[in-house]
Amino acid sequence: MSAHHADHAWLPQGWAADVRLQVAGDGSLCEARAGTTAATLGRWLLPGLPNTHSHAFQRAMAGLTERQGHPQDSFWTWRELMYRFAGRITPESLHAIASQLYAEMLEAGYTSVCEFHYLHHDIDGRPYADPAAMSLALVEAARETGIGLTLLPTLYLTGGFDGRPLNERQRRFGHTVESFLTLLQRLRTMQDGQLRIGLAFHSLRAVPEEAMRAVLDAVAGEDLPIHIHIAEQLAEVQDSLALRGARPVQWLLDRMPVDARWHLVHATHLTGDEVRGIAASGAGVVLCPTTEANLGDGLFPLRDYLDAGGVWSIGSDSHVSVSPVEELRWLEYGQRLVAHRRNIAVAAGQPSTGAHLFAQALAGGARAAGRAVGALAPGHRADFVVLDEHAPILAGATPDDLLDRWLFSGNRPLVREVFVGGRRVVADGRHVHADRIAERYRRVLPQLLQD
Repeated sequence: MSAHHADHAWLPQGWAADVRLQVAGDGSLCEARAGTTAATLGRWLLPGLPNTHSHAFQRAMAGLTERQGHPQDSFWTWRELMYRFAGRITPESLHAIASQLYAEMLEAGYTSVCEFHYLHHDIDGRPYADPAAMSLALVEAARETGIGLTLLPTLYLTGGFDGRPLNERQRRFGHTVESFLTLLQRLRTMQDGQLRIGLAFHSLRAVPEEAMRAVLDAVAGEDLPIHIHIAEQLAEVQDSLALRGARPVQWLLDRMPVDARWHLVHATHLTGDEVRGIAASGAGVVLCPTTEANLGDGLFPLRDYLDAGGVWSIGSDSHVSVSPVEELRWLEYGQRLVAHRRNIAVAAGQPSTGAHLFAQALAGGARAAGRAVGALAPGHRADFVVLDEHAPILAGATPDDLLDRWLFSGNRPLVREVFVGGRRVVADGRHVHADRIAERYRRVLPQLLQD
């Protein structure tokens, strides 16, 4: 067991002074108590945030798709470039990329990640000798860096709502229902305090109804997170209306047993009834503002969703940014640009935009990850972040304004130390294995970028 102290820590009820955190041998908190005195880790200690949507391999192509290739560049033209890049990834290169990404996440203050993983097979589309090779590369990257991992093996069967076969660039993604369930069961035998296994359906266009029902029947009664991309693009909504006779979210809510296990990624294009329907179902949404902006997806109706009592979390998705500060900041700023007013994501009794965004992202993130994280409370994993109290932009900070300053006052990294399961993985702003991980990444990336 180990103990840590902080001058101020964000507990479930909000800020508390002189806090003692007692960490059990399994990496969980057995005590989080205010009113103690001892030498402290720092002045400001926060629960680590879950990053609830990641495609790790895409980190290596961030910044490489920003030259116009078509007068109407969009998500769909970006996707073709992504497919081409995905066709070069091996288990070895995926491990190097994911390790670099996860170290960056930890340095930014994320302490767990949901990996939406659909890049399953060899370059020719055939399974590796070990069909779990790509999944295991991600698991090993998480173990090396120390980040908590919710691995979401993803079912991907068809190339569109019309049931067309996967094209050549998609063949690495494909499974039968039977082979997918075999992979899922194998991965679930590996679960431990660091690794949680959920599942994902890539999208409604990639998973026919009967396949979705077969998977849900196979895991019926089990409490595991279920994620799905949905209503990200207007073309997807139009195709769903044409071929299924309903909008994607409407169809899902009407036809599937959507409940608190489900997490709808993006859900950008919604009607008012769909906003209220998601909230009423108990499902969460996963918002990725920097990726959604980068791809020109659109803007989620956050204020309406909050008014309906909806649950949400954030992810960095394609990793054009690996920063919870930027995700939360632009989630709020996007709403301001549309509403033409300020301080949108607040609540009765909580006028601080930063505090409300942070608290909501913690709670929704824990649900999306399917694990006891996101809170400094007994029984939760001891994942926490120490901010740099000496940073000039935090000079004179108080509990009333600390989170607003962190999220809305600049771009200097303020994370000084990070602990996952009570173990320090970031010191003085750098991952403890940063040099080794970065050197391997630098060797791998030029090979992937060769013409």
